[in-house]
Amino acid sequence: MFEILPSQDPNTVALEVHGKAREEDANKLDQYVESNFENNEDFNVIAIFDELDGTTFKGLVEGMKFDTKRWDQFNKLAVVSEKSSIEKFTKLGDHLPGITSKHFDKSEQEEAWKWLKQ
Repeated sequence: MFEILPSQDPNTVALEVHGKAREEDANKLDQYVESNFENNEDFNVIAIFDELDGTTFKGLVEGMKFDTKRWDQFNKLAVVSEKSSIEKFTKLGDHLPGITSKHFDKSEQEEAWKWLKQ
């Protein structure tokens, strides 16, 4: 489940991810982006993973799906977690067109925000 958090940066969507990511979460995120960003305005995402109840790669992909129109707007993805499997998923994000992704440990959350603001 995604929870949208207050953001430290107006160009960044802050999410906390609990348990398994679902299709409803992707829809909620898409609606948030549509309400807060113009169709051609770039944005970043910081995803803070907490209490992952057996989240699978497929579940992560389903939860992070956006309308294809959103990929043109997506700029950076900072993933904050303590799981090495999530770090591997983050590296896959670098292969998506137009997206730069980076993994940060839980203790590096401030560094993640700094990186997003660059």
